Amino acid sequence: MTTATTPVRTAARPSAPAPGRRAKRSGLGKRLELALLLGPALLVFVGFVLVPIGIAAFYSLFEWNGFGPLDDFIGLDNYADAFKGGVFQGAIVHNLIIAGLSIVVQLPLSIGLAMLLNRKLRGRAVLRALVFAPYVLSEAITAVIWVLMLQPNGFADQVLKGAGLGGLVHQWLADPGIVLYTLFAVITWKYVGFGIILLLAGLQGVPAELREAAALDGASAWQITRHVVLPLLGPTIRIWIFLSVIGSLQLFDIVWIMTTGGPANASTTMATYLVDHGFKRYEFGFGSAVAVILFVICFVFALLYQRFALRRDTQGALTRMVG
Repeated sequence: MTTATTPVRTAARPSAPAPGRRAKRSGLGKRLELALLLGPALLVFVGFVLVPIGIAAFYSLFEWNGFGPLDDFIGLDNYADAFKGGVFQGAIVHNLIIAGLSIVVQLPLSIGLAMLLNRKLRGRAVLRALVFAPYVLSEAITAVIWVLMLQPNGFADQVLKGAGLGGLVHQWLADPGIVLYTLFAVITWKYVGFGIILLLAGLQGVPAELREAAALDGASAWQITRHVVLPLLGPTIRIWIFLSVIGSLQLFDIVWIMTTGGPANASTTMATYLVDHGFKRYEFGFGSAVAVILFVICFVFALLYQRFALRRDTQGALTRMVG
């Protein structure tokens, strides 16, 4: 007995690509994906950030009033004039004072209020909303409100007199000795709510078990705050300091509306100095030089802070996207 055997035909299958070829295609696909995702953002960044910076740096090399051709090349004289001027030096000091006061005053105030509002209190949600409300207002509205409140015999003076503190009444915005601190008080009222909300978010990441364990070990409330809460709140605090210092260096809106840098340049900041010379006095070349200086100061601070303060917080935040 014989059995008939039929030949089995096997369909030709495409051969699988080699591992190296497959990896090459995968890498190319990732690069195309990155180009599609990042391309529009890079174009916007180049067009609205790098190009204006380059144009400002170019204008800063000329003595130019904003009209007519750029034919008076003076090199770095605008930069030299800016640093020689006492008003600009004072503006830098004012920015640094605001930045220092923000860290010394606003930060402890924000931490204390955030810890208080993190507790179980009756009406806590309402208190949080009230504290955050000033941050919702625009800088222009904030400035107008406080100009009206701080005018002579205004609301602030009446409150002080009503509380028997008439001796504290001052020309809040007209006294060169206190105008900068008056502005800082307004800035604190405006932005402390943002800091509290930021720190409240950080406090949510502090495990309650750690506090309870420390309390069982006999730690006091201050020791728990000092050795448990604040170290875990460190990344949030460092981010807050970064945002606060950059905002203090770029301070403009509230100062410009409330005092225009006065009286006698006692509240001039780098940004108000820039606008005053660039747009009011039509010294566009000089104003551009001040803008470049302000940019360099902020950029250098950001790099150094990123390098020495935020480095451990951002490690691992960036993933390797291209193999």
